[in-house]
Amino acid sequence: MKSEWRLFGIIAVFLFIATFVYAGWTDGQLGHVDWIGSTALALSTLLLVMLGGFFWFVSRRIELRPEDRPDAEIAEGAGEIGFFSPGSYWPFGLAVAASIAGLGLVFWQWWLILVGMVAVIFSACGLLFEYYTGTRRTAEH
Repeated sequence: MKSEWRLFGIIAVFLFIATFVYAGWTDGQLGHVDWIGSTALALSTLLLVMLGGFFWFVSRRIELRPEDRPDAEIAEGAGEIGFFSPGSYWPFGLAVAASIAGLGLVFWQWWLILVGMVAVIFSACGLLFEYYTGTRRTAEH
């Protein structure tokens, strides 16, 4: 996790600097700050800080992985990594639900936003609990 949080941190610092450079450059070229681009860069910075912070937090609580140690052998990384779903329809439902909520935001229809957000919550719960209920229930749960 050490390499991940460093990578996200470096990119976050770059985007932080690029936000102010972009805002200053557009102010000089256009006569006003391009708020859409500046906001997009600032939000991208915050996203990377959030991800980097999460990886930093996790890296302090787990032991070093073979990827984080310079003296590690390739064979140390072998073995089962985890369970990955072979196929699921829930991500498609989640994308449709988010699109409905997004259309509600675009047209500022509160009822469409509400329907989309309820559908997002339902789809996220379906994705989360897919292997705990129904016919796909696994034996170890």
